[in-house]
Amino acid sequence: MTLTFHWFLPTYGDSRNVVGGGHGTPVGTAGGDRPATLSYLTQIARAAEDLGFVGALTPTGAWCEDAWLTTAMLSQTTDRLKFLVAFRPGSIAPTLGAQMAATFQRHSGGRLLLNVVTGGESHEQRAYGDFLDKDARYARTGEFLHIVRELWTGRTVNAAGPHLRVEGARLSRLPDPVPDVYFGGSSPVAGEIAARSADVYLTWGEPPAAVAEKIEWVRTLAAKENRTLRFGIRLHVIARDTAEQAWAEARRLLDGFDPAAVAAIQAGLARSESEGQKRMLALHGGSSADLEISPNLWAGIGLVRGGAGTALVGSHTEVADRIAEYHALGIEEFILSGHPHVEEAYWFGEGVLPLLRARGLWTHPLDAAGNGRDSGPAEVPFAGRT
Repeated sequence: MTLTFHWFLPTYGDSRNVVGGGHGTPVGTAGGDRPATLSYLTQIARAAEDLGFVGALTPTGAWCEDAWLTTAMLSQTTDRLKFLVAFRPGSIAPTLGAQMAATFQRHSGGRLLLNVVTGGESHEQRAYGDFLDKDARYARTGEFLHIVRELWTGRTVNAAGPHLRVEGARLSRLPDPVPDVYFGGSSPVAGEIAARSADVYLTWGEPPAAVAEKIEWVRTLAAKENRTLRFGIRLHVIARDTAEQAWAEARRLLDGFDPAAVAAIQAGLARSESEGQKRMLALHGGSSADLEISPNLWAGIGLVRGGAGTALVGSHTEVADRIAEYHALGIEEFILSGHPHVEEAYWFGEGVLPLLRARGLWTHPLDAAGNGRDSGPAEVPFAGRT
């Protein structure tokens, strides 16, 4: 099966340096040299669309723009790109969430994907009026997804759980197509919810052995529910013509990290309730030494950014090799990003994707649609590549 690639929309701002934000970081730490205007986000979205990315992930939280509204606007400035909208079930009622998804599908031509985020930080949830603890939030997420999925089938739903209750809920118009649900989490309850209700289980970029364990864990849970899931991974990427050039860029980014900012961000992230965030922190331990934690897998991003904290770094061939390695484990979808997001989309799209196409691992969406596009050159080595 051909691999699927998604890009990322930095709805908190962009820069030639790493822009912080995410789990455990204070509101206001995001930002950058390029504000997240609709015009700039359109540049990123259209670049991703042209290069062959299927969709683009948007984050959720107080440190970025609202994902629903931003992507609804961007759907009118793009043609094919899908939008992987991150949202938190505690912020809206399930019937409204199901209705919003159906409306988005109609007005965008079926370009919505949903990334369900339970919310790993109680202090941020409370700012939104959500005072449940982490375990209760996960339980509510399970109830939410059950109700929404029932509504999307056209059924009238009556449900009364510990956290959510609806009576006579029904949609007048159903989403077409029903959006795929992406879900991640490293705690036991997260795996159970993914097994019951997700279409794609997402993991952050851990070394291959750890990713293989996660895939086997969730795959076993899903089999008990008589379900089969797809698997995806969230990574940053720094791909260049040679390995030396890629690692030089990683070192440039690292040199731009202010030690005081790193210490403050790490202190905030250490308080995170997210099991996935704890796993990210364990990869580097807050130190800038030994950041290549696996061949071509660099943990430097996680020093200044919550959430996904690792990057694939190397020549185009090396990055393609690592992607093929993750694919062999069962990963079918890759959600990638890089700073700045326009330029890095082109580095990856023009350097790595043609190599994966030559290996038979990837097809441009327009090729798959039978538009008669040129399949591009065969894989050839770049001068000086290692």
